Amino acid sequence: MAERLSLQAVRNGDLVARLGGDEFAVLLADLDPASDLDHTRAVALRLHQAFADVMVLEDQTVDMSASFGMAVWPHHASDADTLLSRAEVAMYSAKRRSEGPVLYDPAIDAASSQTLSLLSELRHAVDHHELRLFLQPKLALDTGRVVGAESLLRWQHPTRGLVPPMSFIPFAEQTGFIRVLTLWVFEESARMWRVLNEGGMRIVISINLSTRDLLDVELPQKFEALLVKHIVPAEAFCLEITESAIMDDPQRAMTTLERLSGLGFKLSIDDFGTGYSSLAYLKKLPVDELKIDKSFVLSMEKDVNDARIVRSTIDLAHGLGLTVVAEGVENAQVWNLLRDLSCDEAQGFHMGKPMPSNEFVHWASGWATRHAAPGPKGVPGPNVTLH
Repeated sequence: MAERLSLQAVRNGDLVARLGGDEFAVLLADLDPASDLDHTRAVALRLHQAFADVMVLEDQTVDMSASFGMAVWPHHASDADTLLSRAEVAMYSAKRRSEGPVLYDPAIDAASSQTLSLLSELRHAVDHHELRLFLQPKLALDTGRVVGAESLLRWQHPTRGLVPPMSFIPFAEQTGFIRVLTLWVFEESARMWRVLNEGGMRIVISINLSTRDLLDVELPQKFEALLVKHIVPAEAFCLEITESAIMDDPQRAMTTLERLSGLGFKLSIDDFGTGYSSLAYLKKLPVDELKIDKSFVLSMEKDVNDARIVRSTIDLAHGLGLTVVAEGVENAQVWNLLRDLSCDEAQGFHMGKPMPSNEFVHWASGWATRHAAPGPKGVPGPNVTLH
């Protein structure tokens, strides 16, 4: 790709760079202001055509495609960061349209200024320690023992307070900045696991991977480097992937998942039942766990159809040798139903809400103390222990 871009794109002084994964950027320098827009379009069209030609790898031919976004200084931005961001906005527009190269236009994104401001703020948040790691406990349904926790990201904004995830995670996914956030969550989770482990609590920490993460061919080696850095085993983590992320590009996802599994990571399909994944893929994927979406769990004590879906999912997973986690457990009745259906683990407000990571140890100790003695049905019994 790099060679093809370099041969087709540039004059002396121009720059072709790989930003990461499958993303490249071309910097056209010292353009004539009178013709910079036309020249940029001409280069982008030439590149677009170059990707229409198949690539020959030994005896294999590979069809390729690429989406191109363009932004030109000073028409679209006055600084490098904003210029690059606006080129990204245009690129995602090109990807959605499945057309040729797209030149940035504020009309592409009605909230363009707000979007770019948010990207700048997110970069600032990472660099200035504004992000916070929260944990939500996962418990074994047969004993009530704390067996794991899901890592969740929160943003403590200096003026807006605690920013809800839905206000920035979809945006980070759209722009690709989610990869930076995922690595931050993984590293902080590794640090937290060390603290918990040294305190005698051995749990598995779950971390969410986005579509963009899953399609990053370098993700396994990035995670492996962080494991070495923090002296933490891969078995300490469960990586959660949504059905939609897998089905976006099943073959590429399969390759990444096999490499992650080979490193020793536990793998989970999150929000199971809400997507359109094929059972043919499910049986091939190197996953260890299915996580039933809370939309089926929340009302299963009232809705017979939800209860049937949950039962069928548990039976399916166990038939494939997978463990099952139910999320959205908000009362004792649902806990009892899931336990009777032989569901393995549960997560939800009935046991514990997401909490700052430094409060997790205190919560877990309190949970063990409160439920150390036998109780009525729906309350975990005497086997609640922390290992």
